[in-house]
Amino acid sequence: MGDAEFDFTPFLEVVRMHLNSNILNNMIITTVKPTRTNCLAEENYITWTDGRVVQNMVLRLRNVESGEIENKFSWIDVTGGGDFDCYRAILLTPPLTMVLYGT
Repeated sequence: MGDAEFDFTPFLEVVRMHLNSNILNNMIITTVKPTRTNCLAEENYITWTDGRVVQNMVLRLRNVESGEIENKFSWIDVTGGGDFDCYRAILLTPPLTMVLYGT
């Protein structure tokens, strides 16, 4: 069984920008590059897609012969109000924790 880690900070930094619908659909807001401290298999982008902040990523598993996990994160603003209140949610596809396990 392998594991993978990533830094969620760039995603949250984009959420804090409070982007609005004046931004073009599928516009790249920032780029996240693979480093020695994350398990990204390739460069990925945080985009504004269908009125949401979205990040698609492929994580390379560690401590296993081979394997990758594809993930998609979308920030849904349920209230339209303040920062990070309990009515906001991060949709994880597939559901996962900050440390991923797989075979």
